[in-house]
Amino acid sequence: MSLMVVSVVCVGFFLVQRACPYTGGQDKTSLSAQPNTLVPQGGHVTLRCHYRRGFNNFTNFTLYKDDRSHVPVFHSRIFQQSFLMGPVTPADAGTYRCRGSYPHSPTEWSALSDPLEIMVTGVHRKPSLLALPGPLVKSGETVTLQCSSDTVFGHFFLHSEVNFEEPLHLVGELHGGGSQANYSINSTTSDLAGTYRCYGSVTHSPYVLSAPSDTLDIVITGKYEKPSLSAQPGPTVQAGENVILSCSSRCSFDMYHLSREGEARELSLSAVPSVNGTFQADFPLGPATHGGTYRCFGSFRTAPYKWSDPSDPLPVSVTGNPSRSRPSPTEPSSKTGIPRHLHVLIGTSVVMILFTIFFFLLHRWCSNKKNAAVMDQEPAGDRTVNREDSDEPDPQEVTYAQLDHRVLTQGKITRPSQRPKTPPTDTSVYTELPNAEPRSKVVFYP
Repeated sequence: MSLMVVSVVCVGFFLVQRACPYTGGQDKTSLSAQPNTLVPQGGHVTLRCHYRRGFNNFTNFTLYKDDRSHVPVFHSRIFQQSFLMGPVTPADAGTYRCRGSYPHSPTEWSALSDPLEIMVTGVHRKPSLLALPGPLVKSGETVTLQCSSDTVFGHFFLHSEVNFEEPLHLVGELHGGGSQANYSINSTTSDLAGTYRCYGSVTHSPYVLSAPSDTLDIVITGKYEKPSLSAQPGPTVQAGENVILSCSSRCSFDMYHLSREGEARELSLSAVPSVNGTFQADFPLGPATHGGTYRCFGSFRTAPYKWSDPSDPLPVSVTGNPSRSRPSPTEPSSKTGIPRHLHVLIGTSVVMILFTIFFFLLHRWCSNKKNAAVMDQEPAGDRTVNREDSDEPDPQEVTYAQLDHRVLTQGKITRPSQRPKTPPTDTSVYTELPNAEPRSKVVFYP
């Protein structure tokens, strides 16, 4: 009797399982975003729903935005394998969950996953990120990362692809009309070496972020023995003399890094084997203008943010009259060619101006010479006055001469008493000729 009861109960339980979808799930459900939960505005992100700790993907799943409402995205749409979201807008930022159906039991749905925060970046102006006291942190010391902005952000998010699985949330505080947030890390208790960025967001839209800050590399020093640093031709040089700093070690470092006291950036070069069995890198600084104190570090490609102890400081002094320019280890010879280019430019301009003046004077001289030759070849008749006698001279008539292009001709006009009383319209000029006959006048027409 008891065996029959147990059998009936088992059959009933099996039928209930088949008839009603089960929402408890076989394992923990999770939602992931690829390539990142930080999505630039206008970009794309792929969402996948997993079970069994992420080793298996649900064939079919449903997305829910905001864990409070559990409202399915796109009208309860069921996605297969993955969902490509984009181009994203600020409206897509928020918290998402998923629920999937198992491949062997399509009617069996999992429990809701843990929330996944999708953040849309690039909406606000980027903040700044600093390391205090500096980005080179000695092993065992503490560094403070400070994210600040002239915009009043209620939230800051510190991101490192190496150290943080998700962006680290920091509360923004008012500071000097803007806002800032500090985060201190001890290199003893955590592996803080890596590249960092920070973002900001306003209080009412915590998942709509600013553009990322400029990257900040945090380097841990003191992991390996120190290299040695030397100067060629020596630590004391004349102004304008070329200087080469050589960093070397018997440790097979892949890279060397040269720093100058008072400057934030370092110059990095690959190490090469030398004849004396060491690994060396030569840093050319170009013509010396100002002195300074230098150090170098060694590192391996497998751990680019973990450096050796610094070399002993090497002071480089310059004698003579240095120029106002100051050499930087990151730009050792960028200013050495400027005077030469300036001289070439000035010389070329002067030559072009002189050539133009010479060509102009030569052209004027040739034109004047050509005009003089033409004047010498003109016929004499063009420069003399021709006279013609009247066929029937009349003592009552007045002799006149018409001036036309340096040629003087004769004509006849009637006496004033015989001319019409209406004054002539032309403008004639009369003058007395000293050798002319009485009552004779010469008239010049313009």
